[in-house]
Amino acid sequence: MYALLLADTGLSVGQISSLFALWSVTGVLAEVPSGAWADAHSRRAALRAGPLLTAAGFALWVWAPSYWSFAAGFALWGLGGALASGALEALVHDELARTGAVARYPAVMGRARTAETLGVVASMAAAGPLLEAGGYTLVGLVSVGACVLAAGAAHVMPEHRGPGDGPHEADGADEPDGAGASRVRPARWPAGALLLVPAVAGVWGALDEYTPLLVREAGAGDGQVSWYLLVIWAGAAAGGLLAGPAERWCGRRGLALLLVVSAASLAQGALLGAPLAVAALVGLAFAGFQLATVLADARLQRAVRGPGRATVTSVAGMGTDLAVVAAYGAYGALGASHGLTFAVLASAYAVPAAFLLLRR
Repeated sequence: MYALLLADTGLSVGQISSLFALWSVTGVLAEVPSGAWADAHSRRAALRAGPLLTAAGFALWVWAPSYWSFAAGFALWGLGGALASGALEALVHDELARTGAVARYPAVMGRARTAETLGVVASMAAAGPLLEAGGYTLVGLVSVGACVLAAGAAHVMPEHRGPGDGPHEADGADEPDGAGASRVRPARWPAGALLLVPAVAGVWGALDEYTPLLVREAGAGDGQVSWYLLVIWAGAAAGGLLAGPAERWCGRRGLALLLVVSAASLAQGALLGAPLAVAALVGLAFAGFQLATVLADARLQRAVRGPGRATVTSVAGMGTDLAVVAAYGAYGALGASHGLTFAVLASAYAVPAAFLLLRR
């Protein structure tokens, strides 16, 4: 509901766009430093702090709505998201490794991504009734409460360090203590796996913002759009649940094939021009892309050696943010129909597919 709140407060389209840009830039700038801080201090503390910063931003919007409070709120939200990015993957991976269950990482993260998607769907369903019942104030208070619950969930996550580990690293590295990217030797950075994450996650991560416009262009009425979106996001949720079984058979060639099939489904669905067909095929494509995103992250986690896991993962997150921003720019620059634009951007997946097939 935040876009409606901004508009109803009297902000112009230019002001709203500047706030979105501030949000993205804050996330990009904070990604790597926040990951480095999590490696040097505590990943669990980063996961606790992130939602609380976001909650503070939401509270500002409700209690003092103005351009500058919105700007501060988006900056806090961007910083909060950056704190969680990288720290979550690193904490889950290393705690599973500590218990000898690191092979379960794709399945665990796949279920987490599915829960995240279902949370988005539930919030979409709840937002309308909350707005009618108590306006933006109630929506804001519930949003703050959700962030506090997220911080509480982070607080009960385990975080252990064993003998011989770095100050906050569970894979037994023996480098001297330090903070930030200096603790990660550049030669150990898995460049291929690092580039694969944004190559897989960037385009579909941007296109999901335009799915309501695509469905409406296909002929759905405004009151029907949300129902078709549920079909699309049901596909994304299913993709996360498939990560565990798929990890066992989806090697480089399998991942390349998954990207090609998903991109073809996305392009075909976008060009059909019938709402149900669009929702079904785009939902199938998002299932594949969600699965591919989890598998690409799992490949990255397997490739990381030594301290600085959260830092490396945050670099991948920064790359994804930049890829999303580039996709936004390409979407606007094409100036075509939504269906044709979706189909053109789907062709970008030929690059990571070829990378997987040609590079060992």
